[in-house]
Amino acid sequence: MRARILRRLHRTSLAGLLGVGLAVAGLASAAPAAETASGDRQAAGVSEAAGAVDAGDTADAADAAQLPGPLYIDPDSQVRRWTAANPGDSRQPVIADRIASQPQARWLSQYNPGTVQQQVAGYMSAAGDALPVLAVYGIPNRDCGGASSGGAPDLPSYQNWIQLIAAGLGDHPVVIILETDALALEDCLDQSGRDARHAALRQAVTTLKSADPQAHVYLDGGHSGWHSPADQAARLSASGVAEADGVFTNVSNFRTTAEELAYGKQILAAIGDPDLNLVVDTSRNGNGSNGEWCDPSGRALGTNPTLETGDDAVDALLWVKPPGEADGCAAGAGQFVPDLAYALATN
Repeated sequence: MRARILRRLHRTSLAGLLGVGLAVAGLASAAPAAETASGDRQAAGVSEAAGAVDAGDTADAADAAQLPGPLYIDPDSQVRRWTAANPGDSRQPVIADRIASQPQARWLSQYNPGTVQQQVAGYMSAAGDALPVLAVYGIPNRDCGGASSGGAPDLPSYQNWIQLIAAGLGDHPVVIILETDALALEDCLDQSGRDARHAALRQAVTTLKSADPQAHVYLDGGHSGWHSPADQAARLSASGVAEADGVFTNVSNFRTTAEELAYGKQILAAIGDPDLNLVVDTSRNGNGSNGEWCDPSGRALGTNPTLETGDDAVDALLWVKPPGEADGCAAGAGQFVPDLAYALATN
């Protein structure tokens, strides 16, 4: 594991030098001073709970975790706001205990170049010594015009937005889930559109990691019920995954953790880079999938978020899709629905 970490540090240093070189050549502009997600798709908007969840206080636990914890719990998430505003609701104690208490991703799903740098900088500052998770979700033609459509108006605007996000990171450790479904759902694009998207993701990885060497960036692996591992690996390789930290799977979906670990490891084997690791979204996979992606009934919370996975190939099990935030059928994509949250917590 230490050898891999050293290789990652070396690669991050090279990414930083590349970013400097591009800027000197006039190919990378400085970020201007500034200012959700999928079922097989979907969107969110905000996420989480207050404080941090400890990833391990002992030296042995620190060795076991491959990301610098503890995970940050956002006090201003939709579920936290709902539980605070509804103390007399019969569902509130269960939702507060099972969901609001857990760290979840903050989604950057609004194209907001005027405010996003300040938003990100404030979130990094609020996280303190904890590890925040950002789900960046603004690529043009997002969700192929589906329930979570939106994003930047064009690719140059998207790169400017990414530069602003990068400028807000500072040097804070952060996990970045970069563009859910951008690769698994790219089949709505023609070949030139796919090539342009791959190039945009490559540049986004370089921008984020050059700005913040402590940013851990993961690219879209879809999920185990979608594309073959070889197909998804080819899309990832074309999109600069070699310069990232790994691959995420199952974001906003329901496949079991066992299915996703097997699938994700097949993707990594097909890519063939020993430095890359997995992140799996376990927020709603406790009962597995029933084949539906949009607010299906009968689903359950999965394993609580953790950095201590017990598997050297798996960096984290995370709640990227905040439980209770709709896929776009029960309510608008990303809107918190207490009935959805309560069902997930009690099924």
